[in-house]
Amino acid sequence: MPSLPGRFYPVVDSADWVRRMAVVGARLVQLRNKSPDGPALRDQIRTAKAACDHHGACLVLNDHWQAAIDEKIGFLHLGQEDLDAADLPAIRRAGIRLGISTHSDAEFDRALSVAPDYVALGPIWPTTLKKMPWAPQGLQRIGDWKRRLGAVPLVAIGGITLQRAPSCLQAGADAVAVVSDVVADPEPEARARAWIEATGSIPRRVHGVSRT
Repeated sequence: MPSLPGRFYPVVDSADWVRRMAVVGARLVQLRNKSPDGPALRDQIRTAKAACDHHGACLVLNDHWQAAIDEKIGFLHLGQEDLDAADLPAIRRAGIRLGISTHSDAEFDRALSVAPDYVALGPIWPTTLKKMPWAPQGLQRIGDWKRRLGAVPLVAIGGITLQRAPSCLQAGADAVAVVSDVVADPEPEARARAWIEATGSIPRRVHGVSRT
C-alpha cells in the first residue's frame, strides 16, 4: 500500500489556492470545487494540475470522477454519497488512486469494501465548515481505526488546527486535512509553512510504535 506524499493535506476551493499551497511546499492538495462540471471547472482542474505538476505536489480532485478520468488526475476523493454515482471500475481502470470520507462504522466498512488508497475520518473536533450530523470522533477513534486499517493510510479531518495537528499524528493518523486554519489565516502561506514544519517533525504512533 503506497503511503501518502505528505502529512499536511490542505483542502481548498480554487486553482489559485492549490497553487499557493504547492508553492510553499504542500505535497498533497485537494481541490474541492462544488461547481457543476463544465468549461469553467475544467479550466480550474487543469490549472490546478499544472501547478501541482510544476511544484512536485499531488493533486486530489474531490467528487468529479469523470473529470478526474478525462484530465488524468492521479487522485480522487469521494464522499459516501458520491460513491452511489461514481463508476468505480472506470476510475480504477484509469489508474486513479481513491480516498473515501467516513464518519461512522457503517461508512468505514463501506469504504473498505472498495479497497481505498486512503480513508478520511471526521470530524475529529466540531467544525463550522459545514453542518455535520455526526458527533466529533475524537482522538481515540483515530487510533482504533488505524489499527483496523493497517497499511491503508488514515487522514484525520474536521476542526483541526495547527495546535491540534500533532495529537492526530501521534494518535495514528498518516495525514491531517485542514481548511479554515490555513485559508482563513491573515497570512495563509506562513500558516501553511508552519503546518508543514509541525507535521514533518511530529512522530506518528502506529500499533503503539512511534514513527517519524
